[in-house]
Amino acid sequence: MRAMQIVEWGKPLEAREYPDPEPQGEEVLLRVEAAGVCHSDVHIWDGHFDLGDGKQISLESRGVHLPFTMGHEIAGEIVALGPEASGVNIGDKVVAYPWIGCGECAVCRKGDELLCLTPRTLGTRVHGGYATHVIVPHPRYLLPHDGVPQNLAATYTCSGITALSALKKARDHVGPDDHLVIIGAGGVGGSAVHIAPAVIAGKIIVADLDPQKRAHARQMGAVETIDNAAPDAVKQVMRATNGGAAAAIDFVGAPATMSFGINVLKKGGKLVMVGLYGGSCPVSTVLFPFKMMSVEGSYVGTLEDLRELLALGKAGKVPPIPIETRPADQATQALSDLKSGGRVRGRVVLQN
Repeated sequence: MRAMQIVEWGKPLEAREYPDPEPQGEEVLLRVEAAGVCHSDVHIWDGHFDLGDGKQISLESRGVHLPFTMGHEIAGEIVALGPEASGVNIGDKVVAYPWIGCGECAVCRKGDELLCLTPRTLGTRVHGGYATHVIVPHPRYLLPHDGVPQNLAATYTCSGITALSALKKARDHVGPDDHLVIIGAGGVGGSAVHIAPAVIAGKIIVADLDPQKRAHARQMGAVETIDNAAPDAVKQVMRATNGGAAAAIDFVGAPATMSFGINVLKKGGKLVMVGLYGGSCPVSTVLFPFKMMSVEGSYVGTLEDLRELLALGKAGKVPPIPIETRPADQATQALSDLKSGGRVRGRVVLQN
């Protein structure tokens, strides 16, 4: 097998060859045909996440050691089965749910593996899809994507279900006459713009700095688009919503976008925080009781979210996001373009 690996944090990935993995027990060997490039990969490549105020959390402190193979949006073909694996067949075309826990604890048994304290996440904790092959620990994490193109289906495993999960957290706050503000319409936020009409009853407003992304959001049905860097951006939302949005989802996660999200909420509103840009944001404590608002974090999605999204995609209820395909050996350039901002429309998918 060939893998594009981090050998030094923040430095170009290196192509390295290894013997093909041999699946053991219930493991499944997948030949990777498509691997999405995610903004989380940029942070992993850097080796840390920014906590704000000069503080960081390092990947090495979380047990990630070099050399390491990233890639958690994976689609491909099953090429080998461990002796105890069942329910799938060699030759099946599948996507791999990457947010895998220990499989034994209480949250894993409930289906909330993304809450597991000892995760085995593909591409973030164990070797992932920036390679020709990847080991998946159990067949239950592999889902067919019939009716959804392979490259698009790969993005559903992170970008798609992250957007869907966040939308579902905001859904109960947004009635047919209410407004939801989506902040950031890039990779994951762009997916949310496409998915929202299928799961949210209210009206969608999109805030983004990029005029092209705003134009695309209008094409996808947004009733209003706003440059959230404009001095009167909050006032624009207040006018458009007649007093504030019922909910907002921040797909950027920067101090400025979180502050914007809080300020555009009406009383009783909810802000869902998704983006991992990093930093810290001072918030007046009295706003919570005065506005009766809530703030909830949202991270990726469950295996059931992936099933739901694949079904929506197959039914034609979610328009496909823009996808750019690149050869797998261009992974470093794809990461650099994503890190620079403005160079990627939708999602980059690497192909072997």
